Amino acid sequence: MSLETASTAALPAPSGLAEPPPDGVCPLVGNGARTKQLAALCVLLLPAAGFALALDQLRQGRASLLDLALFLGLYGLQMAGITMGFHRYLAHKAFRTSRAFEAMLLVCGSMAAQGPIMFWVATHRRHHVYADEPGDPHSPNLAGSGLQGALRGLWHAHVAWMLTTDVSRWNYFAPDILRNRRLFFFHRTYGLWVGLGLLLPAAVGGLAEASWDGAWRGLLFGGLARLFVANQAAWCVGSLCHRFGSRPFHTRDRSANNWPVALLTFGEGLQNNHHAFPASYRHGMRWWEPDLSGWLLTGLGALGVVWDLSHPTAEAIEKKRRLRRQAVSDDPRL
Repeated sequence: MSLETASTAALPAPSGLAEPPPDGVCPLVGNGARTKQLAALCVLLLPAAGFALALDQLRQGRASLLDLALFLGLYGLQMAGITMGFHRYLAHKAFRTSRAFEAMLLVCGSMAAQGPIMFWVATHRRHHVYADEPGDPHSPNLAGSGLQGALRGLWHAHVAWMLTTDVSRWNYFAPDILRNRRLFFFHRTYGLWVGLGLLLPAAVGGLAEASWDGAWRGLLFGGLARLFVANQAAWCVGSLCHRFGSRPFHTRDRSANNWPVALLTFGEGLQNNHHAFPASYRHGMRWWEPDLSGWLLTGLGALGVVWDLSHPTAEAIEKKRRLRRQAVSDDPRL
């Protein structure tokens, strides 16, 4: 069963109310709320500090080609792990693969420090169920009208949502992951993989230059600065891509295709395409739309590394295009 049916048909429709919490959402209090907020602050502030220090190394002319290679290489691994592993494989079941490749994807995705897989999958599926309605964990469109409301909404959708004191229930949004011991192993060992994503570039830099300074710069560029830049790009998917861009398909939300974000996030910025066809392994509905993860999965499918790649038919794609054209014809403000 595709996620389009599993996550929207099997789950109750949004209640439309912020209070009491929508179905599948529960408040955190006391130590639980404080722990969530502290973890979010660490993910926000420590990479930001590392990014600032990396910029200072660049200013001083002390960054090496190896430092830049570590940044780009770990950026690519993180983005591939999130886009192909956490998102298209776990959250949407858009393809199947071997246990070995599954492990590679989930380790690389965990190195992004965006939260363990139960948190990530439950939060993302909740976003699809309540997209741009009360209950959406990171919609930029629920903070009021006018410039002030737009700016407040974008800030919430980009980072402030991580500091909220509610949680998406695992047994409601991700019972399939919860029951799978093999997948749950990667949830339990999340901290190990985050640490690996920091220590690996530090070890490579230190060994290559045989110095602690090389290790320090490896940590900065391949670890903290990479986390900061890649996660800022990823969070633009929830903020900018639900405010700015083109909308070729009919959806019930404000998702949009934003090409600059898509380029930085290996195709995730094609949000309107994705919300129109959430179970598709490709976000690019035309060959020239920037979807590096979709292109990679197509190649991996040809090699037999992944299989059962889900993609809508040409008829289904054209039907949603027609619905969009009709909606715009009826209301040009859309």
